[in-house]
Amino acid sequence: MLHHVLASSRTISIEPRGPILLAACLLIIFLADSFPVAAEQGAQPTSSLSTASSTNPNETERPVSGEPRPSSNPEQPGLKPEGYEESGILVPDGLDSDPNLEERFVVLPEPQRLGPRHFLSSFRLPDKLVFAGEPVPLDNWQVRERIEYEFYQFLAEEGESIIMAKRTGRCFPPVEKALAEAGLPDDLKYVLLVESKCIAAAYSRARASGPWQFIGSTGKRYKLHSSYWRDDRRNLEISTEAAIKFLRSLKQEMGDWFLAMAAYNAGDGRIKRQLKEQKLTDYWKLHSMRETMRYVPRIIAAKEIYSQPEKYLGLTQKDLYTPLETETVTVNIKESQRHLATVAEEFGSYFLELKLLNPEIRKDYLPKGTHQLKVPKQDCPLRCFKQDKAP
Repeated sequence: MLHHVLASSRTISIEPRGPILLAACLLIIFLADSFPVAAEQGAQPTSSLSTASSTNPNETERPVSGEPRPSSNPEQPGLKPEGYEESGILVPDGLDSDPNLEERFVVLPEPQRLGPRHFLSSFRLPDKLVFAGEPVPLDNWQVRERIEYEFYQFLAEEGESIIMAKRTGRCFPPVEKALAEAGLPDDLKYVLLVESKCIAAAYSRARASGPWQFIGSTGKRYKLHSSYWRDDRRNLEISTEAAIKFLRSLKQEMGDWFLAMAAYNAGDGRIKRQLKEQKLTDYWKLHSMRETMRYVPRIIAAKEIYSQPEKYLGLTQKDLYTPLETETVTVNIKESQRHLATVAEEFGSYFLELKLLNPEIRKDYLPKGTHQLKVPKQDCPLRCFKQDKAP
């Protein structure tokens, strides 16, 4: 290269500035020859942090200092490592080309919500409430607080409240019919909801049983028979008739439905004694057991919520469980006992279903005698379910 330059210089005359020009030419030639080598050997892969994060195409790229890059399997700029996408981790633009950055800075996916979140405070107890035709004194500060407490307790247990609301579609119709025929307020059906959550086989620590939670002595008074294999307190229709008679007598004795419901919970003798001691005739001013203090407010709160499930629970009438279509059949047991699985098979049902339809049957069998059972209603005669034995 130098020889070529010297050979060219023979044809020109060297002036005083010649040495300077000659040095400049040599420097330019040296830099031109060495630049490709430096580009091939010294260049590092451009970090996607500077290219991807820059929104200005004219902006000069800046080298990124940090941890050394892995020497194997380099990622192409602009492509996200496959592992990131599969694991569901979203890495901000500009950081996706360096797997080592995963532990330093990642952004988890934003949780998706089906709709806006409703806080309990977004629900309000109305300023006026009426139960069984009687106004509730919400203008009394302690009355409102007691009812609001039960109101928000129901709403706080949203899952259980939804199931309870759904059950009303199945257990309320026979109760509503019986109350209407007896001439009693329809609101009394919410006593059933608070007592047992519409569970026919409910049983308490106080040995109260059934949807209306009768104790043994009160059940006997209203002819709810109980034996080792059967408990009439668990039969919805039979126990509802007894509850109607009991509530009617309490209303006549206590004077209003609030005191009648309190007596239903604690006993008429105890409520009378407390009213006399405190010189009161008003349930809402009565100091009683904690359970009884909560009992009536809870029933009133239940009416407000479960009479309007679309407003408080987002349920429509179609969401409620539909009443089961059943029919009552007579079963004659001639042997000492017959297992319910065998009986169920005869009527096109199965053991679990027969137990659920007849919660008053405490055992897994029927003893010798004649019995009335609920079975799923069928369109064809009974003989359709009895298959002939193979020859």
